[in-house]
Amino acid sequence: MSNEQTPQDQNEIEAGEQNLNAEEAQAQGEEASEGQALTVDEMRIQELEAALAASEATVAGQKDSVLRAKADMENAKRRADAEVDKARKFALERFAGDLLPVIDNLERAIQTSDAENEAIKPLLEGVELTHKSFISTIEKFGMKVIDPQGETFDPALHQAMSMQESADLAPNTVMAVMQKGFELNGRLLRPAMVMVSRAADGGIDTNV
Repeated sequence: MSNEQTPQDQNEIEAGEQNLNAEEAQAQGEEASEGQALTVDEMRIQELEAALAASEATVAGQKDSVLRAKADMENAKRRADAEVDKARKFALERFAGDLLPVIDNLERAIQTSDAENEAIKPLLEGVELTHKSFISTIEKFGMKVIDPQGETFDPALHQAMSMQESADLAPNTVMAVMQKGFELNGRLLRPAMVMVSRAADGGIDTNV
């Protein structure tokens, strides 16, 4: 039996080799396509992640802007409320100041009248009632009388018109009120004019 290959056998071998090479090339092509597909997916994921990060940064910036705007609005509202409250409290300041001489005159009329005189007693009672009603009315609008008789002298509220030695009162005590003072919602309208005690040895207290 001869080992020589016939032309037909040679053709079959070559055909087989060609088929094998074609299969290998196809497999390599599929692997290359799969690798390329994975690379495209990875790039797409990176793009989506970048877009998500940008969106989150935009949302964070907008949130911060909204919070700042809200804080600015609240501050503006507080300032406006404070201005309105201030205007409401002190709108009557000038008018209240013009009323003080009227109150002073009513008090002088009461102090100088003879309460034992039956002829003027009804008139005096009317003046006292008017004065009491006047004080009650102004207090409703935030005015307060400063009558510091017997209290310690306070330079923020009182004006010392004179000083007098006293063995009975501690130094810097208000001995007499010459004219009452007034406050309007905590703001001084007029200080009380007072006489202040000092030590009986003639020393002057520098706190006055």
